[in-house]
Amino acid sequence: MYIRKTTRKYKHKTYENYLLVESVHTPNGPRQKVICSLGDLKPKPRGEWLRLAHKIESALVGQRALVGENDSEVDEIVRRIKDRGHEGAQTNIYLEEPKDRVKDGEIIRVHANRVTTERHREAGPVHVGYQFWQRLGFDEILADVGMNEKARLLTCAMTMNRLVHPCSENAMPDWIRSTALEDILEVDFDMLAEDALYRNMDRLYPNRAVIESRLAEKEKTLFNMDSTVFFYDLTSTYFEGQALKNPKAKRGFSRDKRPDCKQVLIGLVINRDGFPRAHEVFEGNRQDRTTLPDMLDAIDNRVGLTEGQTVIVDRGMSFDENLEEITGRGLHYIVASRQSERDQYLSDFEDLDGFEEIIREPSPLNPYQKKSQIKVKRKHRGNETHVLCISSERVEKDRAIREKQEKRLLADIIKLQTRIENGKLVEPLKVGEAIGRLKERYPRVARYYDIEYDPDSKKFSHRVNEQKMEKAKELDGGYLLKTDRDDLSADEAWRFYMLLTRAENAFRAMKSPLAERPIFHQLERRTETHIFLCVLAYHLLVAIENTLLDKGMHTSWETVRETLKTHQVTTVVLPTDKGPVLRIRRCSTPELQHVQLYSLLNVPTKIITPRKTWSEPESQL
Repeated sequence: MYIRKTTRKYKHKTYENYLLVESVHTPNGPRQKVICSLGDLKPKPRGEWLRLAHKIESALVGQRALVGENDSEVDEIVRRIKDRGHEGAQTNIYLEEPKDRVKDGEIIRVHANRVTTERHREAGPVHVGYQFWQRLGFDEILADVGMNEKARLLTCAMTMNRLVHPCSENAMPDWIRSTALEDILEVDFDMLAEDALYRNMDRLYPNRAVIESRLAEKEKTLFNMDSTVFFYDLTSTYFEGQALKNPKAKRGFSRDKRPDCKQVLIGLVINRDGFPRAHEVFEGNRQDRTTLPDMLDAIDNRVGLTEGQTVIVDRGMSFDENLEEITGRGLHYIVASRQSERDQYLSDFEDLDGFEEIIREPSPLNPYQKKSQIKVKRKHRGNETHVLCISSERVEKDRAIREKQEKRLLADIIKLQTRIENGKLVEPLKVGEAIGRLKERYPRVARYYDIEYDPDSKKFSHRVNEQKMEKAKELDGGYLLKTDRDDLSADEAWRFYMLLTRAENAFRAMKSPLAERPIFHQLERRTETHIFLCVLAYHLLVAIENTLLDKGMHTSWETVRETLKTHQVTTVVLPTDKGPVLRIRRCSTPELQHVQLYSLLNVPTKIITPRKTWSEPESQL
């Protein structure tokens, strides 16, 4: 619909009138159908005409206007149009079905060769996303933090975008209009522009912590989740552009292999079920180990920490001050030791007796992963329990590293021997220092070589200790876990630590299907809200995947999303034999794979309630 201006002269005076018209197709080509007269439309400026026409059209089909408040002018025009339609005047707009036109259950005859469909919209993925949005209580949580209905609807649409088809805020309005979100939310998004989305991000920004806290409470109740173990890990995400207005955007160690770009660090705490409990955004050049106190404060403020809980972190936070920070709060830790620390303790584990074997089954979500074999052994050292783990998957990697270091060690030994033989290094003390530097430089392999210097004969020699070297080969693929808990077996400690991969999976999901990177926002608050929206979408993603997992179906959200794309909402146009055209807005019949997924997710197959509207036949226009 749109508005057209007309003029006519009467007794030397020019009168202006504005008509609401609709363009329709007829056998003779496109024609304009007058819906009603709007009078002189003063003092409405020309730039408002199209906006008014869209608001009238949306009101006629029962959709709420997302942009702007209730308009008495629109209400009056809609009333006039509907009165005109019920009086039997010629009209081509969508009207509620007249009671005297088709009775309930009555059969009507249609022209089969003229039946068409229109306004096809992808519905399956957003339908599932919105069902879980309601299940997790997002609307109530957003309302409790003071967000009005418009802000809640925009937040829902933006989160659905991150979940289903991530794009920039500039492209998001067009994507929203290409889906069935308008039908599901019963909202008119025709006038939605990117500025409204940016403003909504600014509304979300100060409420992030409260929303995250309330969401954690809701999920704990819904999924009966365990809260005795938390996993903390970090990742980085990079910017496109200079991000000059974001003080947290710094160059640092890039996990995305983009050292040329500024970045921020994202710290994420999850529980053993994979649900996020808290997240924080840090400067891009910050060391991992310095973020732990801030993250513990965040998790304490949002979900609460209680004495006796266990925090599991990666080797980047295995420093003494980090472990003291954890135990100082009455918590326990499980951590992987750094490589240099592992090398110091290898002598304690060179006795290959006492290892127990664990078979790690491949993840059903990763068809390329193979079954792996893990050997674990526990040993007490002071107040800690150390667990040496030897993974068959890491053997080749460790062997390559060891052989590379061994090659470099032997090259440096030959150089040292040449210096001694050429008389350039003769003092026994200096030779001993040179040998010590070699052992310090190559601790991983030098311990398996006997390097000696006889000052009397001035003979330098080296030989490999075959027995120790054979044991070293057996230890390829090994890493060391440390914990202050003495109630865990080696098997239990290893299984707890391996759950840290769920944090890595969360980062992988946020970066890939949810498209967290790259970041185009230049302002700090917009950057952090963008990441927050990705976290909200990940709440939905993990809830969907866990629901399927509980039903015995091992699949990813990407697979679910692709499968449901073909379930759509459309309008069926039925020209009747009596003249009027019946339009039915409804969802398509779900296919077998759609029904199976909906059943497993406990989601209704009916996306919207069918809505019937009538219009006059185009041939009469």
